Amino acid sequence: MLEGLTGSAVVEQVLLYLANYAEGYPREIARTFGLNLSAVQGRLDRLERGGIVVSRMRGRTRLYVLNPRWAFRDELLALLRRALATVPPGETMKYYRNRTRPRRRGKPL
Repeated sequence: MLEGLTGSAVVEQVLLYLANYAEGYPREIARTFGLNLSAVQGRLDRLERGGIVVSRMRGRTRLYVLNPRWAFRDELLALLRRALATVPPGETMKYYRNRTRPRRRGKPL
């Protein structure tokens, strides 16, 4: 969908993941899309060098987010959200609706 713009399907998936979940770490992004971990880490490093994403450490895990100080962040986020709206429903449920917090104790499935 945005591969022509981003230059890589992996970059597209990484950016869509960050737009949907607000933050992510390489192993989880790679596992979500079935990608090679080193490919995801390489693309995240390239995006960080370009100032598009920033990272921080949480314990021993490096979390990535879209750079709030990047001049075109709002425009990129709007484009990514628009792209997420066009993702087919089956793909949306598979990739972009994973639980990110624990289920409340005693809540029925």
